[in-house]
Amino acid sequence: MREHPMILIDPPNAAGHGRLWSHLASDTSYDELHAFARAQGFSERGFDRDHYDVPSEWYDDVVAAGATPVSSRELVARLRAAGLRTTQRRGRPSG
Repeated sequence: MREHPMILIDPPNAAGHGRLWSHLASDTSYDELHAFARAQGFSERGFDRDHYDVPSEWYDDVVAAGATPVSSRELVARLRAAGLRTTQRRGRPSG
């Protein structure tokens, strides 16, 4: 068991609204994720089912604040393994 919870961020590779976005997630709990996001000044409007959308220009600052860079595939796999991944259709944890 690890000592510290893990906040994850994938590369800014999701296009939307004329920019690129990363996804910020926790493989431990939503509470941990929301606390980290609040500490970084994120709006709750950026939360989307199981992650926060992060504009590419914030990526380096979020990593410097302690988020661990992972691939998009790894981020999804870790959310699924933790039971925290939600489906688009149902908006509930999938498993």
